[in-house]
Amino acid sequence: MKPESIKILHIDSNHTLLWNQLQEAGFTNESDFTSTKEEIEAKIQNYNGIVIRSRFKIDKTFLDKATNLQFIARVGAGLESIDCDYAISKGIHLIAAPEGNRNAVGEHTIGMLLSLMNKLNRADRLVREGKWIREGNRGFELKGKIIGIIGYGNMGKSFAKKLRGFDVHVLCYDIQENVGDENAKQVSLQEIKEQADVLSLHIPWTTETDKMVNTNFINSFAKPFWLLNTSRGKNVVTADLVTALQSEKILGAGLDVLEYEKLSFENLFLDSNKPEAYQYLLDSDNVLLSPHIAGWTFESHKKLAMTIGNKIISFYN
Repeated sequence: MKPESIKILHIDSNHTLLWNQLQEAGFTNESDFTSTKEEIEAKIQNYNGIVIRSRFKIDKTFLDKATNLQFIARVGAGLESIDCDYAISKGIHLIAAPEGNRNAVGEHTIGMLLSLMNKLNRADRLVREGKWIREGNRGFELKGKIIGIIGYGNMGKSFAKKLRGFDVHVLCYDIQENVGDENAKQVSLQEIKEQADVLSLHIPWTTETDKMVNTNFINSFAKPFWLLNTSRGKNVVTADLVTALQSEKILGAGLDVLEYEKLSFENLFLDSNKPEAYQYLLDSDNVLLSPHIAGWTFESHKKLAMTIGNKIISFYN
């Protein structure tokens, strides 16, 4: 089909570059950022493609009503908000853009690690409170540490590349074979557990990774370690993380994502009730939190849009 005959529905806002790029290529763009899932379902048969972020789940009910849908494009890295198997079974092409924000995620992860090890967030707060505490804010050097990366795709590779400027040894584990490179040696998960001083997660949220970092997982590490999670919140059991922080099995945690996030990633709670484990994170000096923004830079906003636009155009060429 030619672009001129393709109607695309945008159900989340994105950088205007994407809309303009598709329009210039001849596609017909329409947007609906406010209707409910049911309201979108009532008209989705009129569209050949949809562009989403994470406003709601694209499930079997939605896909059954999308009788003319040829592609789903998610402006982001993961596709967990889509029933991928069912979409593929219906001949729908799935598009994501992990290339668009991998650099941002790599830089953010480095920033979290350095801040944790040097206690920068704690030191900054204390100085602002008028407390000039030097010994209590003595940090650790990254040099000589062994960094373990679980998930060596776009994000894991970006983090490892950023580590080249430090005198560290980087190990990676991935379910895919032969993904190691000059920046990280691919090893077994057991080897990472035996050696890592730092563990960084760069994995999707799947049935295999759901609640992966739990008490048994944490205690299987030979040494106390720092934990970084810029992947998905539900890969870590927060209550078990808190227990490990209390026992100092985990020395500190940098969390860009939380178990309590809604599917849209836009908020945490619908009410004011905070789980006890979450409150502990808020009160901890050795925990650094950010609101799912590792890949959310001004530069990645543009790169994600351009990457998705290019992939949609290529799909019809």
